[in-house]
Amino acid sequence: MGSVQIVTTILAAAITAVAVWLAVRAVLKLVAVIRLGQPAPERFDDKATRARTMLVETVGHTRMLKWGVVGAAHWFVMVGFIVLSLLVLEAYFEVATPRGGLPIIGHWTVFGLATEIIGVLGLVGILVLMAIRLRNRPSRPGGRSRFTGSTMWQGYFVEWVVLLVLIFGFVIRGFKVATDHFEYPLWATPVSHAVGAVLPDWQDGVSVAAAIKIIISMTWLIVISLNVTMGVAWHRFLAFFNIFFKREPARPAGSGLGALRPMTSQGKPLDFEEADPEKDQFGVAQVEQFSWKGLLDFSTCTECGRCQSQCPAWNTGKPLSPKLLVLSLRDHAYAKAPYLLAGGGKDLTGEEKATAAQLAHLDVLALAEADRPLIGTAEEGGIIDPDVLWSCTTCGACVEQCPVDIEHVDHIVDMRRYQVLIESSFPSEAGVMLRNLENKGNPWGAPPNTREDWTKGLDFAVPRVGEVDDFEYLFWVGCAGAFEDRAKKTTRAVATLLNEAGVSFAILGEGETCSGDPARRIGNEFVFQMLAQQNVETLNEAFEGREKAKRKIVATCPHCFNTLGNEYGQLGGEFEVVHHTQLLAHLVSTGKLTPVQPVDGGVTYHDPCYLGRHNRVFAPPREVLGEAIQGELTEMPRNSERSFCCGAGGARMWMEEKIGKRINVDRVEEAMATGARTVAVGCPFCSTMLNDGVNGKGAGEQVEVIDVASVLLRSVKPEQAQGDKEAAPVAG
Repeated sequence: MGSVQIVTTILAAAITAVAVWLAVRAVLKLVAVIRLGQPAPERFDDKATRARTMLVETVGHTRMLKWGVVGAAHWFVMVGFIVLSLLVLEAYFEVATPRGGLPIIGHWTVFGLATEIIGVLGLVGILVLMAIRLRNRPSRPGGRSRFTGSTMWQGYFVEWVVLLVLIFGFVIRGFKVATDHFEYPLWATPVSHAVGAVLPDWQDGVSVAAAIKIIISMTWLIVISLNVTMGVAWHRFLAFFNIFFKREPARPAGSGLGALRPMTSQGKPLDFEEADPEKDQFGVAQVEQFSWKGLLDFSTCTECGRCQSQCPAWNTGKPLSPKLLVLSLRDHAYAKAPYLLAGGGKDLTGEEKATAAQLAHLDVLALAEADRPLIGTAEEGGIIDPDVLWSCTTCGACVEQCPVDIEHVDHIVDMRRYQVLIESSFPSEAGVMLRNLENKGNPWGAPPNTREDWTKGLDFAVPRVGEVDDFEYLFWVGCAGAFEDRAKKTTRAVATLLNEAGVSFAILGEGETCSGDPARRIGNEFVFQMLAQQNVETLNEAFEGREKAKRKIVATCPHCFNTLGNEYGQLGGEFEVVHHTQLLAHLVSTGKLTPVQPVDGGVTYHDPCYLGRHNRVFAPPREVLGEAIQGELTEMPRNSERSFCCGAGGARMWMEEKIGKRINVDRVEEAMATGARTVAVGCPFCSTMLNDGVNGKGAGEQVEVIDVASVLLRSVKPEQAQGDKEAAPVAG
């Protein structure tokens, strides 16, 4: 060992010792903060499915590859980081001697070939990612970037470290080639040989380059260890765990879509008949009241901004960005952690749990952070502004796009639950809706005895449950379908088509009440459970004696479809629920409904969030429309899982949109740009919002917004549908 090797070995050992010590300390801090969260025992079930899903999403990069070039580049960088870590390990042998290498596999040609290919592709990948970050930098001209609000120096730092480590990997190999110490042939490592051809015959070059490579790598480890909130770096370790512990690993719609998490206290679903606000947790009022999985979510965020780029609120000038919300919660959690780890915290009555002695040594900043309200304005020092909290439509675009399975919607609704149930703090106009749900069983406050008025004038009888001995489907009409004028036309169209196809069905009539979707998503879990338990009891009675496969429900509202099918199981209601477009597609494909007259003028289809993104029903509505128009749909640029929200979800249907551009107007402009004269929808909320948007643009004479069922009826029974055309009403 020469003098150069002695120096490089000492340097490598010293910086590695410091980096490892800091890294262990950082990991212990991360674990300690995450463990501050509430229990979530359900995250440990079905470990085999969890492991399989985690491997598919990470190794297969299934979510990242939805972004094409970005996903492919990231995959090469990820594989390079994992596999080429062996070359960082090899560098410790190379600082000691220029002829050093990994024991056993270090001389295998196949190892040299594999690492050469991965190194080259990793270089291409990181350069692509760097170019994308620069092209989308927040300071660029032309509007908001998905990186707006991200800590940009951290992203640049990580990318440059990856680039330099890859470059010095080839420099080390090049010096080995130049000094004739290289183990691999030209055909297996052409880039390394090319680098060696331009490097001098410097015997100590290998050790110096290896030392630089180690110093760069350990500097990276030191920096991220001193910044535990540096998600752009830590996600490469935490993502495996976050994906493994996702809410429903077997669900194709993804974690955090479909059903909401039940309201829990100490990891157990809350029973409102026995719940006590002084003993049980009602929603989330403090960051430590999120589950430990929530704190893991916040720690894992990569700051990539994919959620932000798809969010309808962010894209229309609202203060909500799912990314910035998560980052705010993350930064608050780690700033408050010293106070919490010292024993601090408020009990459910607001009393301090720690003694003065426990808090005496704490930094004043940690104590100040502990006093900040979780929800509050800037003047109040709040972490999340109320306008941020109430801007969410729960459309799920953020959850759909997140590459590490963060469950944004669950966290937003948990915060809403506390605000509604304990603080009684929510947009005033939503109060009318909640009172109507409690008193009338529907958000419009319509008399319950008018639920069957939509049946008047039909040329066939609509049977009620209890009036017929048997039926194949229970037709869940829903509040909109029973009371809202536009939606009643859809209800009539569906009933007419089912009757035409010979499908036996029955309705509950006055026995039906609101599914509870708007109450649950605004945060009023109490009203939701009251309505849901009533409906579950009614439905169980209607289906008494039937197995689940024969407890069939067809619903025209995606919100009812989602609630009945995905959430009523939490309350003992197990049903097979289909959306009307699914049933209609089946009836058309089996020849029970035959379109005879094409619908012309061009048709585009708007995917409802709770039908498409939340429940993965993309094809059936398009199949129905394709048969009805006997041609191709004109798709909007944002469609299917990337469809843009109409603005009505998350109980936003009953709240005023006062900030930024109206979401429905943004969507209508996109629909009108296709040139289609008909905008087909599969949701009564979407119908209302898009109709209002069309009328707001003064285009009611040029563009019609109607349900898929009405489009099909015009094709199947053109003479009957002609008299029941849906004229777009004037926006109120």
